[in-house]
Amino acid sequence: MKKVIAWIIFLLTGFIAKAEKVYEFNSTCQQAYQQITMLKLNAGLALIEKAKQQNPDNLIPIALENYVDFFILFFNENAAEYAIRKPKIDQRIALLEQGPQTSPFYKFYLSEMHLQKAAIAIKFGENFRAGFAVRKAFQLIKENKKTFPTFAPNDLIYGSLQAVVGTIPSGYTFLASILGLKGSVAEGMKTLRGFVNSSDPFAKLLSNDSYFIYCYLLFHIENKKDDVFKFINTKKLDLVNNQAFTYMAANLAINDKQLDYAKSIINNRNKSLEYFDTHVWEYEMAFIKLYHLETQEAIKNFETYLANFKGKFYVKDVYQKLSWCYYLQGNTGAAEAARANAIKKGSTDTDADKQALKEAKSGIWPNHILLKARLLNDGGYNREALATLAGKTVAGFAKEEEKLEFTYRLARINDDLGKYDEAIKNYQEAINIGTNRKEYYAARAALQTAEIYEHQGKKQQAITYYEKCLAMQDHEYKNSLDQKAKTGIARCSGE
Repeated sequence: MKKVIAWIIFLLTGFIAKAEKVYEFNSTCQQAYQQITMLKLNAGLALIEKAKQQNPDNLIPIALENYVDFFILFFNENAAEYAIRKPKIDQRIALLEQGPQTSPFYKFYLSEMHLQKAAIAIKFGENFRAGFAVRKAFQLIKENKKTFPTFAPNDLIYGSLQAVVGTIPSGYTFLASILGLKGSVAEGMKTLRGFVNSSDPFAKLLSNDSYFIYCYLLFHIENKKDDVFKFINTKKLDLVNNQAFTYMAANLAINDKQLDYAKSIINNRNKSLEYFDTHVWEYEMAFIKLYHLETQEAIKNFETYLANFKGKFYVKDVYQKLSWCYYLQGNTGAAEAARANAIKKGSTDTDADKQALKEAKSGIWPNHILLKARLLNDGGYNREALATLAGKTVAGFAKEEEKLEFTYRLARINDDLGKYDEAIKNYQEAINIGTNRKEYYAARAALQTAEIYEHQGKKQQAITYYEKCLAMQDHEYKNSLDQKAKTGIARCSGE
């Protein structure tokens, strides 16, 4: 009888031990993480399955599995895929909630999974789902920092969230208040930078995440664009074989008007079929071509992208750019057809899409010369842009909005050429003409003036112009410009 009881106890304890969930970031999981964050998703999934077989109670493979769904849904935005994968995200969160709360990974990975859930929800227009997921993520990571203050990965999520929440534009501060979110750009970036530069083993392990996030926040929040590319070079980021880094570097280079560099990054990437199939490269290359007025090549890239992309973000914006290509070629019929699609397709979740819809509905086409100057300047071809405007004056434009745009375009070109005194003068003229108009030029002129003063160390003058930008109401790109202005004030104030 004693032997029977002992055997029953052994079986029960053995069963209980087997049922205990753990967070074991073993070598197989580490390899899976590396493959997934390089966008080799199938290789990552194979390693996840191997890790599950090694230990079915290990929750790290569950967290890594969510990365795969995140990348697929974030980049491709396929609604049919979302219908299949959305419930799996919630199921994984429920699985992670069964994990041991004594582990620092418990709330860390729950926080991360809620953030991934939020980012995907935004892509599919589920803003309340996203808002509450962000709130949950922030709460979890704050609690984790208190419980496990020496657990370095906390700083990756906490620092990033602090910095981003500190830039929420006025149009959304009510939501931040409801969700109980409060951030600080200075503190958030300090925390994140500490993690990025840490010698902690987890900081090195999660460097693919931290470097990607850090570069974007350094570029868009701290406005230290040169530092981003220095960081990429110093850290010797693999822009060939790590396609998350390829995308990040090319995307930021386009935003920084370094088109030749962006083009070389995209063309030199590893084109092996091992990588996640996405048409984001067509999207980026289309803008590279557009900004150099290579309209026929841009049309091919835009149309290939639109034929394969299943989402709604920036679709109206892409149709607007496609319409401009045809318009510059003199193909009125194709230009109008693209405009009709800008009205019918996509969503208005982004400021760019809202502006594209507004232009399409207006029936008014941009001034041919000003459009060329704009595109060349957006690509960093400033001398070509200036040549396009050569001999032109404000008086040469009949419409008030064209006078305003001409002044603004001249300011942007002078700004990019380093002629700051001339640029400030032109920006001020644009502010004077356009403060009460619906176009974005005056608000952007105030923002650019502020950035010049900030770079010159004249922080109080910079704040004055950032506040001018914020004060302007009911114009295009209001939310995105407000966010940039608010971020600028935070930088100048040390907040």
